[in-house]
Amino acid sequence: MAMVDTATEPTLDATRILKNMETIAAEWAGQRAERQRRRHLEPSDFERLREAGFLRACLPAEYGGLWESHSRSDRLVYESVRTLAHGDASVALAAAMHPLVLASAYWLGNPAAPPPYTEAWAEQRRWIFEAARDGAWWGTVSSEAGTGGDPARTRATARRDPAAGGSDSLRYRVTGRKQFGSASGITSYMITMAIPEGEYEPDLFVFDMRGVLDRRGVPVDDAAGVRLTGAWDGHGMTATQSHALSFEDVPAIRIAWPVASRGNLIVPRALGVGFASVIVGIVEVAVETAAAQLRPKRSALRPYEQVEWSRIELEAWLVEQAYAGTLRAVEEGGKAARGGLLGKTAIAELAESILTRICRVVGAGSYSRHSPFGFWLEDVRALGFLRPPWGLAYDRMFADSLTDG
Repeated sequence: MAMVDTATEPTLDATRILKNMETIAAEWAGQRAERQRRRHLEPSDFERLREAGFLRACLPAEYGGLWESHSRSDRLVYESVRTLAHGDASVALAAAMHPLVLASAYWLGNPAAPPPYTEAWAEQRRWIFEAARDGAWWGTVSSEAGTGGDPARTRATARRDPAAGGSDSLRYRVTGRKQFGSASGITSYMITMAIPEGEYEPDLFVFDMRGVLDRRGVPVDDAAGVRLTGAWDGHGMTATQSHALSFEDVPAIRIAWPVASRGNLIVPRALGVGFASVIVGIVEVAVETAAAQLRPKRSALRPYEQVEWSRIELEAWLVEQAYAGTLRAVEEGGKAARGGLLGKTAIAELAESILTRICRVVGAGSYSRHSPFGFWLEDVRALGFLRPPWGLAYDRMFADSLTDG
């Protein structure tokens, strides 16, 4: 397997990183049958992405990376995972979690915090980005059953670590049951939400998962307080290792700039573009693959199949337009970020429709374990359940509708 050594490429830039992603995706596409049947992630894939420059695309320039701002740098990240999805959707989605976590925790895009958090925030960002520069992957394990996909409704609790010392320590111990811990066993650190003792608003916390989970995401020591309560069942995004885990008094670091103190500073809703980028990549390769199969028998297609294919082309075009709109929303920022939520939700609906139609036109054999289309159909369905999931997405859309602003 050819590896890209960034140490020998001092001029690594956005163009080269995207080219590296294309090379990797093409190789993985040649292994599609085996990769779609996997129920696990391979650490070597993520080492390959690191060497190809993916982590540098998500690393602030001040720490030696290429990332400057959401408006100037997110396109490279999203286009990278879109390209990777052409070869392996599960790895692409797991990789997308890394920049999305860094952004949703505010570390990307917010280099300075107001007093009294200024020094602690600067020190935390330094630690986080130095770890990422050294190859650490970040993930999330924030979702909980019964919360409707809204992490702010968490029931997990966090108590101050009695061994921390000092009333302003960020060291806590978290207890709670979580699900959808994407890339469990691959990520070095995972963020979660919990309610700190003596407070009413939830906040973000970081688990150090190094040595806690094995490469398949299974806890290696019961004494660590982490227990696997549900291994990912492979129903869509088959190999993301999105396990359900329970935490009992597990050490965690609190975010240095509390969420409740940020006022109107919110995470751009266009962060959903990261998930949508993966789905767009799947739609593109699915339409391309189907067209290659159908082209030789074009004249034999029934009228129904002809109409369905025309609808596929129409909806695939709309997906591309929605994706372009979400990228613009990221780059424009402000209220335009609402476009990211609209685009992500539209892509979720269109992608499922497209893959369903493809299966109808290609034939019954398309929806089987011997064809890539059945896997892709379940993969694209996942987007509607990724943050924000259907109900929460429509709540947020309507909240900004029919207003005077």
